[in-house]
Formats: sequence, structure tokens, C-alpha cells
Amino acid sequence: MSKDIIIEVVARRCKQCSICIAFCPKGVLEEGLLGEVVVKNASACNLCRLCELLCPAYAITVRGG
Repeated sequence: MSKDIIIEVVARRCKQCSICIAFCPKGVLEEGLLGEVVVKNASACNLCRLCELLCPAYAITVRGG
């Protein structure tokens, strides 16, 4: 039985560089109205963790699966 996938973006750490958005192969993340990174569809995540690994500010945590 798999758990729900939780993708947490810590807004105070995020530099709004959009690297996570650019490298997500499933389009899980998107830019919000104010330039912030928001989770669009966590259920589409394949747990590759590229967003977490490539974030220069360590602002993203991926859990579950």
C-alpha cells in the first residue's frame, strides 16, 4: 500500500528561481500569481525528487510513496 505524496515548499527559503518547475518531468509544480512555487498536482509526482535535489535554497521536501 503506497502513501500519499507530500511536496512541501518552504516559502521563506524559496528564491523563486523556478529550477524546480523547469526540471519536473511530470509538471507537478507551477508558478503562482506572485511568482511563488506552488504544487499543482502532487498525485502526478513519480518521486524522482529532482525538485528537491536541484533546489539551491533547500526549500523543497518530498515525502511519501
